[in-house]
Amino acid sequence: MARAAGSARGRAVVDPRLLIGLALVIASVVGVVGLLSAVDTRTRVYAAAAALSPGDRIDRGDLVERAVALDGAESLYLGVDELPEDGLVVVRAVRDGELLPRTALGDDAGLRSTSLVLELASPVAAAVHPGAAVDVWSTALDIETRAYGAPAVLVADAVVVRVLEDDSLVGASSGGAVEVLVPRSRLARILQAQAAGDALAVVAAGLPWGG
Repeated sequence: MARAAGSARGRAVVDPRLLIGLALVIASVVGVVGLLSAVDTRTRVYAAAAALSPGDRIDRGDLVERAVALDGAESLYLGVDELPEDGLVVVRAVRDGELLPRTALGDDAGLRSTSLVLELASPVAAAVHPGAAVDVWSTALDIETRAYGAPAVLVADAVVVRVLEDDSLVGASSGGAVEVLVPRSRLARILQAQAAGDALAVVAAGLPWGG
């Protein structure tokens, strides 16, 4: 009997209050984690790790992940689980660190375009900036009369890569120059117009609301 009593006293006695305290702590932690998960409405999307130009092919190495609150605009940006294994092609300029909008991305069709510098007969408008869609107009020069004919659209919806300053060009025209992304199917026609001395101009294809 003495041995049995000693054995009973040797067993550790767990205070029920300790168990209740532990249960309350665990329940509190689970509740806080659940509350934070419910309140956190951020979405993980991609941003450009460096400035991107039209025609660039990108993969995960060209992007960085960002957790941002988009307030219902999630469908406008590329999510981290939506990038194809073979990457995508940039179809308009994206600034360094800018969230990657879906409208700036395309597929292999973008590889059917090329960039070309156009010397212009007139200055560009403020709406003509990198990433803007423009129409390229050409006014043909009559070699015999040295007179210009009626203007016509040479390329519709070209994309501006950059606007070049006059002092960065050698023998630039008085209107300056722009680098644009154009379909390869229109390249020969543009080069022909340039060789013929036609007057070229770019006009913004559309202005943003409020602009």
